[in-house]
Amino acid sequence: MSGHSKWHNIQKTKGAQDAKRAASFTKIAKEMIVAVKEGGGSADPAYNSRLATVITKAKAANMPNDNIKRVLEKAGSAGSGENYESITYEGYGPGGVAVIVETMTDNRNRTAGSVRHHFDKYGGNLGANGCVSWSFDKKGVLVIDNEDGDYEEDQVMMDAMDCGADDFEAEDDVFTVYTDPDDFNAVADAMTQKGYSFVSAQIEMVPQNYQKLTDPEQISLMEKLLDIMDDDDDVQNVWHNWDED
Repeated sequence: MSGHSKWHNIQKTKGAQDAKRAASFTKIAKEMIVAVKEGGGSADPAYNSRLATVITKAKAANMPNDNIKRVLEKAGSAGSGENYESITYEGYGPGGVAVIVETMTDNRNRTAGSVRHHFDKYGGNLGANGCVSWSFDKKGVLVIDNEDGDYEEDQVMMDAMDCGADDFEAEDDVFTVYTDPDDFNAVADAMTQKGYSFVSAQIEMVPQNYQKLTDPEQISLMEKLLDIMDDDDDVQNVWHNWDED
């Protein structure tokens, strides 16, 4: 499997402006609210595994602990007024790139219209549910930045496997640890106990193979499609199989 496309996205995120960072925190906060709601109102990650997963993601994104605490207090209070639902869309980008769009919305008509418009505007098309998801695998993904050379590859791999990981990948200065989604929280906690920190930690849809684009116009359209999706407040995650190298 390949993690290089994902790492390009992370590098962009690391260098993003404060506005992008704030938008990221807002989307993570929304995920926390939904996780509490779907976990029967429990704002305790010890009793709500989905919430624990989102908190791990928040910490990897450097969301301040005070922010996390405020969101949990709001989500756990009765009648917080937030009523989001999770809806996933699938389609194709320019050149047949497979795209999965995960959203959280309080207005499904608005979101469906926006997502369809984004696809249409930038050379893609919205498809039926299941049209591309069969070519992705749901995995827990933990990314460790080793730019400073603090870690030895063999040691990280052994630690990851000892902690219950399914797979390990090293590419340049980046180590990627893959887990079964059900084991994600346990592996993340165990590796944190060993002193590791993550630049990204979440459940992802990982493509089984990648699609190369060579046409400059298609490349430009694909970049714009991903940017407009990222800027959409209703869109939580976009997974795709575009080989960006």
